[in-house]
Amino acid sequence: MPTGVSQEPLAARLEQGPALRVEGLTKRFGDILAVDDLTLEVARGTVYGFLGPNGAGKTTTIGMLLGLVHPTRGRAEVLGRAVTPGDPRALRRVGALVGAPALLPSFSARRNLQLLAGLVPDHDGHAAVDAALERVGLAEVAHRRAGAFSTGMKQRLGLAMALLEEPQLLVLDEPTSGMDAAGRREVKNLLRSVAARGTTVFLSSHLLHEVEQVCDEVAVLDRGRLVTAGPVGTLLPNATSVRLRLDDPGAAAGALAALDGVERVTENGAYLEVEGVDPQRLVAFLAGVGHVPSEVTSGRPDLETLFLQLTAPAGEAVAA
Repeated sequence: MPTGVSQEPLAARLEQGPALRVEGLTKRFGDILAVDDLTLEVARGTVYGFLGPNGAGKTTTIGMLLGLVHPTRGRAEVLGRAVTPGDPRALRRVGALVGAPALLPSFSARRNLQLLAGLVPDHDGHAAVDAALERVGLAEVAHRRAGAFSTGMKQRLGLAMALLEEPQLLVLDEPTSGMDAAGRREVKNLLRSVAARGTTVFLSSHLLHEVEQVCDEVAVLDRGRLVTAGPVGTLLPNATSVRLRLDDPGAAAGALAALDGVERVTENGAYLEVEGVDPQRLVAFLAGVGHVPSEVTSGRPDLETLFLQLTAPAGEAVAA
């Protein structure tokens, strides 16, 4: 299970109220309904995954959370303050990385952060800059021009900028874009450590396997509407799914009506998908009634499977 939850007692975090709350948030662009009556809460100190296919409304929602997009109706609240476009007061303890980071390419990574730190009065810029560079793994190349960085390194520098002020809420839209596997692993570990120190992370990403590993809770948006939300562990079924290749899957499916515990049987070409029975018991039963599978695989349903099932077009089956 994810280890990103803050070590601060749960009761204390709940007394502070949610880090993020949206109620009836809606955004229209002419005839296009981009976000449709979205309501959700994000508890403090958690890593919260915000998922959806392209065009689902994720980036528009994030724009409204950061005061960059005016909602058509509804409200957003961060850290107990209402978000009002043009009024930055609600966002003073919020760090964000949305899209490509705004860098000065001719300046070094350190200088980019120093200039940002200089915008904040009474700020110990040098110490904060060094700490941010260290946290994202750029300390050894801090002297290099930002314009010479790879896409992944630029994303890391953007993360350092978002973390510079030790935010209470960190909003990230595809933060590992352009990174290799090692870079994505480092960011995953970074997000866990950030949350362990009490910062809430609101993460939009299409890398579902990594979201499942790092997030405590997720919300799935599809065509502007919230289709499900909750802790990762409760959204995924506990039952093991077994996939079997058989000479006569239809006859085998009929025979399974006599096996106790079977929750669902799905015929898919030469295969059967069976839920609710462990593989050993299932194979022993089928062999006993004359249906010996030539191939058996099993696994617990993952977040990617759930995502595909929830966001498939109406009437379209999703293969396991």
